[in-house]
This record gives sequence, C-alpha cells and structure tokens, in this order.
Amino acid sequence: MANKDKEVIGHEIEQVGNVLTKTEQFIENNRKLLMIVVGAIILVVGGYLGYKKLYIAPMEEEAHQEMFMAEQYFAKDSFNLALNGDAQYPGFLTIIEQYGATKAGNLSYYYAGISYLNTGKFDKAIEYLNDFSTDDKLLFPVSQGAIGDANMELGKTEEALAFYKKAADEKPNEFTSPVYLMKVGFVLEKLNKWEEALAIYERVEKEYNRSNEGRKIEKYITRAKLKLNK
Repeated sequence: MANKDKEVIGHEIEQVGNVLTKTEQFIENNRKLLMIVVGAIILVVGGYLGYKKLYIAPMEEEAHQEMFMAEQYFAKDSFNLALNGDAQYPGFLTIIEQYGATKAGNLSYYYAGISYLNTGKFDKAIEYLNDFSTDDKLLFPVSQGAIGDANMELGKTEEALAFYKKAADEKPNEFTSPVYLMKVGFVLEKLNKWEEALAIYERVEKEYNRSNEGRKIEKYITRAKLKLNK
C-alpha cells in the first residue's frame, strides 16, 4: 500500500514538473512578446499617472480659479451670468467646454443644471443634471430631486415621481430624504394614490420625526386618511 502511495505521489510530482517545464518553455519561446506586453502595461500606467499629475492637476486648479465668479453669480441667483459669464469671467458653460475632464468641470454640470431649472429651461436642466456625477450624500439627492422638479414642470409626473423616490432613498439622510419623501407624497396625491401617499407620510413620521417635515406631518396624514374614508 505504501509503495502504491509513493507511486501516486511520484506521478503527481512528475506532472507538476511537466507543467513547470511547459511554462518555462512558453516563457522562453515568447520572451520578446511578454516583454512587449509588460512594457506596454508600464507605459500605459506611467502615461496615465503622468497625465493626471502633469496635465489634469494643473488644469483642475485653473478650472477652480476660473469658475469662482460663476459661483458668486450663482449664489446671488444671477443664473444667466452664472451660465454665460460676463466680459471678464467665464460662466459654467465655458468651464464645462474647456475643463470638462476635471472635477470642477463635472461640478459645473450641476450648477448649470440648477441654473437652467431656475430660468425655466427644464429640458436643458435635465440634460446637464444627467451629465453630473457624484457620490456625495447631499449633492446626489439634490441633483436627482432637481431632475424631478424639471420633469414636474414639463408635466411628466411619473418621471418626476421616479426621481423624487431616487432622491429620497438612494443616499438616505436626515436633511434631504424627508424633503423628497414629501414630494413623493404630493405627487401620489396628484395621482389620487392616497393610500400610497399615506404610507409615505407615515414613513416620514416614523423615520424623520425630528425634521421640519416630520414636525408638520400630522396634518398630511390626517388629510390622506380623510380622503381614504370618503
């Protein structure tokens, strides 16, 4: 029995040796190709890092400086100037065009979308807000809620409802979630879905009772119940 085990072990060792030999032979036969592949990987990685450090980083700083005045106009509700700039300073549309690859360029999509929303250009607002990307727990829901607002203005109630739900639920927090849950409730009322609206209001009462919306929620719960009991 012991001899048989030794034979099995010996056979397995021989197989491993054969595999190693084949691998070594493959490397030897394709040494030039492998060196080219490795070199290409190093070149790509090095090029990307160089691009980020030598090109994007200085551009990022420049973009932030250039958008300063546009942000000031935005803060003052001067949305047309925020979008288009003035004789001295660029607006968000120029920042997007010239610095779109930077974080400042990405943030400019948000500013532009909100500016278009406030100037009544709702299709443009949706377009620019859809091009904005962020993982920020506050900016994300606000951007999605703004798309909901634009859709409401365009009479696209179902689309608005979907974005309000997204704004409320995808990155929940005590500041924005109750705001957008209330908007979900209002849209459901508009659609005569009072039972669903009541469920939303009761959720606000349960989960966000310390928020401004939570402190005022009882009247909305009462209204929904009265509608259901008619």
